[in-house]
Amino acid sequence: MAAVEKVFTTQYGDIHYWVSKCDEARPWLIMLSGLTADHHLFYKQFEGLSEKYNCFSWDAPAHGLSRPFALKFSMWDIARWLHEILQKEGIAKPVLIGQSLGGYISQVFMEMFPDTAAGFISIDSCSLKRKYYTNWELALLKRTKWMYMSIPWRWLVPWGIKGTAKSEYGRAVMKQTMESFVKIEYCELADHGFRIFAEVVEAPKRYDITCPVLLLCGEKDMAGSAKSYNKRWAAQDGHQLIWLKGAGHNANTDAPEKVNRLIDEFVCNQTELKTNS
Repeated sequence: MAAVEKVFTTQYGDIHYWVSKCDEARPWLIMLSGLTADHHLFYKQFEGLSEKYNCFSWDAPAHGLSRPFALKFSMWDIARWLHEILQKEGIAKPVLIGQSLGGYISQVFMEMFPDTAAGFISIDSCSLKRKYYTNWELALLKRTKWMYMSIPWRWLVPWGIKGTAKSEYGRAVMKQTMESFVKIEYCELADHGFRIFAEVVEAPKRYDITCPVLLLCGEKDMAGSAKSYNKRWAAQDGHQLIWLKGAGHNANTDAPEKVNRLIDEFVCNQTELKTNS
């Protein structure tokens, strides 16, 4: 991945992020990975799109190289840090591309900083609106550590790999990521991620998205109720939803060429994002 690695320091730890060579005439694509995944999840997008767009990816707090990192942060903190990094880099009106947790971070970012995003692409993520979730779902999300800890690591690793990706490439990416953790670290991060997700859903916020939106979801996404949530999100909020054939929860690793094409088409279709080429 042809990019420059940089570091942003917070009170809880350092955040590592990567930016491609910047051309002021090009739109910015901000690629935000899902829970327990790192910047390698978007390698194919960064590689395939950085010749046409300015690209940004990161290892979210407590992920990848952004470790060690104290699990004392909220999703509001993550969005604030992202905003500060973008300001530091002079990045304005970007397209946010969030996979799973990255999609939730994107929505919190847009709630906190209205009209700063020029577009939002959700990949196997869901709406943060409270109406989509039952009380018992949110209660369970705050108590997942015991469930993960009860599964032997020798089972949890292949379950995490096969449960998120369907392609050989996608599973190789997740294998590399999973094997970078020890069990207790992985379980505590997963538990923290689900808990801060539940907290933002329960917050008295509207999460109305005012910029153009595209929902992408793998046809074989088996992560929770992602598929049913996406159907309802598209129908009730009027967003375009495209199903990715044969892809799982990490759809951008299972169908990278198609995802890249859809990202490119989405950006080109937004008048304010057209390049000067």
